[in-house]
Parts: sequence; C-alpha cells; structure tokens
Amino acid sequence: MAFDILSLMTHFKIRHRPRMKLQLRVGLHSGSCVAGVVGIHMPRFCLFGDTVNVASRVETTGQALKIHVSEDCYRILKEIGGYTFLKRGEVYLKVI
Repeated sequence: MAFDILSLMTHFKIRHRPRMKLQLRVGLHSGSCVAGVVGIHMPRFCLFGDTVNVASRVETTGQALKIHVSEDCYRILKEIGGYTFLKRGEVYLKVI
C-alpha cells in the first residue's frame, strides 16, 4: 500500500500550488495494537498502542517521499523477501 500511495504522489496536484509536490512520508512498524470505533456523532475507526506510536515516530523522523521501517518491520520484510532496503543510519526514537 505504501508503494502505491507514493507512486500516486508523482501525479497528485495541489490545487492552490500546482508546481509543488506533496511531501508525503511513510513510517511502518510491526507489533500488536488495539482497534476500535470511537465517536457517536462522527464515528471513526482508530488504532491504539505502542506499535502505532512507534510507527508515527518512524514517520516523523523520515524523509519525504520515502518509506521508513522500524527494525522489527525490517526483520519481517527481510524474511518475506522481495524488498530492497537502503540503510539511512541510526535514528533515535523516543519509545516509552
């Protein structure tokens, strides 16, 4: 899904800034989480837990138009195979 979203960014036009590209960042992490529907007037499906927080931190420390994965996610994807990774270097993530 991340690859598909990033490929769409090459065609996406910002109406009020047609020359500017949307600087999307993607962060992936693997682990357990809790899901639920929150809200009465405007219900939304939400994910909760440390896994979601780590994925968010991986995304916020990432570079635009790239997919960043945590070490846990890297191990899983490496085992599955079919992906090429470029090491960016160590990044400190505040994990509670």
